Amino acid sequence: MQGVWLEKQTLEFRDALALPVPQPNEALIKVLVAGICGTDLQLTKGYYPFNGIPGHEFVGEVIEAPEAPHFIGKRVAGEINIGCGHCALCHCGLSRHCSQRRVLGIKNHNGAFAEYLTLPVTNLHVIPESIDDEKAVFIEPIAAAAHILDQVAIGPHSKVLIIGAGRLGLLIAQVVKTTQCQLQVIARHEKQRQILKQFEITAISEHQLPLGEADVVIEASGSPDGLQAAVNTVKPTGSIVLKSTYTGETRLNFSHIVVNEISLIGS
Repeated sequence: MQGVWLEKQTLEFRDALALPVPQPNEALIKVLVAGICGTDLQLTKGYYPFNGIPGHEFVGEVIEAPEAPHFIGKRVAGEINIGCGHCALCHCGLSRHCSQRRVLGIKNHNGAFAEYLTLPVTNLHVIPESIDDEKAVFIEPIAAAAHILDQVAIGPHSKVLIIGAGRLGLLIAQVVKTTQCQLQVIARHEKQRQILKQFEITAISEHQLPLGEADVVIEASGSPDGLQAAVNTVKPTGSIVLKSTYTGETRLNFSHIVVNEISLIGS
């Protein structure tokens, strides 16, 4: 099997990788399309000491599924967290926080940057035929974006600022726009601003920060500087949603957060 291998923060292409063997209640999936996430890039910088095949955004075709033959031949996307199935968190539907969990392409489970991968059949979602592969590969990051609306209340009167207009930031902007909130996105590049304009979303520069005004700030820049900007722009009693992963330690003055009763929400 051909694929990309990550070892000690170094990527290399290999053409003789072992074909993964599905465990009980798992499916063998042929990868059709895989997306590159910011987390994949952070792995090459030491975000997590993962050695193996990275990649967690994918569209695939189920080749084998002994315990669930109705999946065979189906195009699927997959949830990336694989819980132990036995602990209290798994039993209450929070397997994504299981202390023994494996994570596709990130922790103890080879990922999507190869010809084949395995996942539990309970993690799979069949993709409608009306959605082509190049759109369907965004299912996982869109789900990550949509999770924000489960975590924080955003409505038509909310002032929301998104810091970062990379791929994830643009997806988050499209999801958050559905709430009809007052939305602004910090975009550094003209191409990003043009994409936001297509969706009738207001783009601003980093020099136009609305200091202390936002009810909700979503940090998706991937930079520690973005976190500091979030602290500067959220209003007292507001919320900061963190969608970035940072390599190494991040310095932050927490006194401002405490005094202004700001909520920090990992997402």
